[in-house]
Amino acid sequence: MARRNRSVRERSQQATARIEPQIERKLPFFDPLDSDAIARLEAQVDWIIQDVGIAFRDDPEALALWRAQPEVRVDEDVVCAPADWIREICRDAPSSFQQLARNPKRSVTIGGQHQVFAPIYGAPFVRDLEKGRRYGDIASFQDLVRLTYMSPALHHGGFVTCEPCDVPVSKRHLDMLLAHMTLSDKPHLGAITEMSRAQDSVDMAEIVFGRETLDQHCVIMGNVNTNSPLLVDKVVTEAVRVYCGRGQGIVVVPFILSGAMGPVSTAASVAQAVAEAMMVCAYAQLVRKGAPFVLGNFLSSMSLKSGAPTFGMPEPVMSNYA
Repeated sequence: MARRNRSVRERSQQATARIEPQIERKLPFFDPLDSDAIARLEAQVDWIIQDVGIAFRDDPEALALWRAQPEVRVDEDVVCAPADWIREICRDAPSSFQQLARNPKRSVTIGGQHQVFAPIYGAPFVRDLEKGRRYGDIASFQDLVRLTYMSPALHHGGFVTCEPCDVPVSKRHLDMLLAHMTLSDKPHLGAITEMSRAQDSVDMAEIVFGRETLDQHCVIMGNVNTNSPLLVDKVVTEAVRVYCGRGQGIVVVPFILSGAMGPVSTAASVAQAVAEAMMVCAYAQLVRKGAPFVLGNFLSSMSLKSGAPTFGMPEPVMSNYA
């Protein structure tokens, strides 16, 4: 009987999700660029922002906000602005901020020297030993949320750990949010694919955390991609208005395949990515000053024979370091 009770206690302890401390970098970042290279790169970014411009398409409200700024020049849907002015606005974004979790012990600090690990985002397929490879479904999605919750090395729940293809798109985001909010107490992202879905995400977060907490803290974020090259569509600008308008965070990731959606050279692609992200950051700060903003990077290369994306190449690694 004593042995049986001990084994029950051990299984209970094993089933408890451990909370590992967040990692804080102590080593300096590796920087492949010297001061002269950084100056040339920033000059190219300034040229794109001031002379080439970024298109904000299919969103009259976004263009109206830009036109209301006396420093900005808008030609149809292409926005140009003084680079120094854009940089000054971007400084309003916090250098670091905290995203609250349902369990306060699992809240994460984003920015500075802090590192946050999260699971994969957007996998169309899942695979296990029993059923093999298949399209994602809601049961698999829920299992992945549970596994993320039980993984001490993952600080953040992400959002689309797999695509639950058996749930209608119109309500899919609701089921995914419900899974994150009930099967895990780690921080997570929200939906962005349509403005009403982003609003649903913020509204559900308000139910969990309360209006007062939502007004004072970041509890949920959206993760969007610019439509490179040099294009920001309404999916991005509407998500920015919904999330940043309530003081919540936005992650902006220029999605560039060098040679297809950007220049062939790594340096020029990095300049394009920074210019796109800075314009979205400035737009977010115009929506709400001080709104949390995270700059992401997906800069990869492509096969010039097949047009397929290539992974594991040195160019994307160098772009991340730059």
